[in-house]
Amino acid sequence: MQSPSAPAYSGLVLRQGLLLAASLLTFWSLPTTAQLTIESVPPNAAEGKDVLLRVHNLPGNLFGYAWYKGEIVDTSRRIISYVIDTQTTTLGPAYSGREKIYPNGSLLFQNVTLKDTGYYILLATGKDLQNKLVTGQLRVYPELPKPSITSNNSLPEEHKDPVVLTCEPQTQDTTYLWLINSQSLPVSARLQLSKDNRTLTLLPVTRNDTGPYECETRNPVSAGRSDPFTLNVVYGPDAPTISPSDSHYLRGTNLNLSCQAASNPPAQYSWLINGSSQHPTQELFIPNITAHDSGSYTCLAHNSVSGVHKTIIKTITVYEPVGKPSIRASNATVTEHKDAVVLTCLTNDRGISIRWLFENQNLLLTDRMKLSQGNSTLTIDPVRREDAGGYQCEVFNPVSSSISEPLRLDVQSEQNDMGYSVGTILGSVIGVLVVMALGASLGYFLYLRRTRSCCHLLAGDGNQDMEPESLVQQLTRKAGLHLNTASLLTFWSLPTTAQLTIESVPPNAAEGKDVLLRVHNLPGNLGGYYWYKGEKVDNSHKIVSYVIDTQKITLGPAYSGRETIYPNGSLLFQNITLKDTGYYTLQAIDKDFQSKQVTGQLRVYRE
Repeated sequence: MQSPSAPAYSGLVLRQGLLLAASLLTFWSLPTTAQLTIESVPPNAAEGKDVLLRVHNLPGNLFGYAWYKGEIVDTSRRIISYVIDTQTTTLGPAYSGREKIYPNGSLLFQNVTLKDTGYYILLATGKDLQNKLVTGQLRVYPELPKPSITSNNSLPEEHKDPVVLTCEPQTQDTTYLWLINSQSLPVSARLQLSKDNRTLTLLPVTRNDTGPYECETRNPVSAGRSDPFTLNVVYGPDAPTISPSDSHYLRGTNLNLSCQAASNPPAQYSWLINGSSQHPTQELFIPNITAHDSGSYTCLAHNSVSGVHKTIIKTITVYEPVGKPSIRASNATVTEHKDAVVLTCLTNDRGISIRWLFENQNLLLTDRMKLSQGNSTLTIDPVRREDAGGYQCEVFNPVSSSISEPLRLDVQSEQNDMGYSVGTILGSVIGVLVVMALGASLGYFLYLRRTRSCCHLLAGDGNQDMEPESLVQQLTRKAGLHLNTASLLTFWSLPTTAQLTIESVPPNAAEGKDVLLRVHNLPGNLGGYYWYKGEKVDNSHKIVSYVIDTQKITLGPAYSGRETIYPNGSLLFQNITLKDTGYYTLQAIDKDFQSKQVTGQLRVYRE
């Protein structure tokens, strides 16, 4: 629709049309500091919004403006024109009813559409009929809807099927972006994107590809993100497992087995006991089991979608509780260095293991000890004094155990076996004589005092007494014996037939292992032992002491917490270190408080 001043402006347009052939190629250029430009506000417009093509740096002395759609001045594409002096607006053929021109030449588009996208020309005509031309661009983009993800396969199988995920809908001038677990896609040869990133292909799919996946769509005016999409990947079952891991059970207990296999959808389970089918279940329960329940237990796991089966077999053994064993000895009283002894562990149980204990500790075997096959008999040949003590045997199976009552082994010395030795007889005789001599000395001493009192009374102070003989000398003279005082403290000793020694077992020890300093040829009639670290007896270096009669153990300043003393005097070091290397002294004290000592060496090396 034209304004009332349209006829006047029509003459102007007609005259302009006559001059276009010559004038369209003539452009008036402003200095570079004030060039005529068009700015789109905003630069990128959302469909349905308003956009202004704002004109900058208009020259002065203008007659009016005209806007054209496209990149050429064509009357058929004129949108609108404006005469400045009369403020007359004339609509052109390309006018849509949504454009509005301002006195400064700017053009407003209301409720823009995608069809408005393109170039626009402003023709500015001066009063001297010179034309100035400038082109601007209008970019219109749609508001993107919320995207969604579709899949070509709703139940893909692991390591078998490819999966194609598509971001919907498809729109022009849109950028597509994929996320997995809210992170950018990892670099992988199995993940492939289409040229426009709209589709994501997984070749092939695995159970780790379940997602969730999201896709984003973006253009210059909007962005959207889909809801998370999770793949339902069919896999498994993997090799099943049976828990608990125990294979040995005590008669009368309950058997409760559970089968588990990774699978999607969850696996279906069934059991076979010794080849016989059971009611389908994941957990198998048998109360109060007996030996008849021993055998093979098979679990079968089945995936109903993939059709895959997997099995596992477990062997269950049911044991009877073991009874209490006893020990039989070939001889409970033996002579050292002469006799052998055979200890037999008696039990009615089968399928059991046997171990031996000495003084409530695991028996440390020596080179004189031998175990039969199955450990049912223990032979000591020959026995020594350190072998004396309490022996027990323990029988056990994987689920129960029992220990016998102690059997006491008495080891006698060879002297006791032969009766009283010459030394013992001679010692007894000397002991009797000493007692007689002391008694006679006391009587003679009392008699002498009386005699001297009488002599003093009879002879007076001028008489000098004769010095009496020694009490012991007179007593022994009268008894016809020629013993001097020193001879009463002299004792006859037997020849040494077996020297006291210390043996390291093993001779060279590895760090972290156990070592025994084993004592050989201990003398008889002992009261106890002392162990010292070093080559001399020093209380500050005492490790441990042991009193035989009371079995009392006393720890010394050098005790580290890893030493154990045995009734036979041997010393066990547990978890030895390099610092344990060196000499160790054993002091053996008899009941007459006579002592013997011997030094042994411990060698520790790093593995």
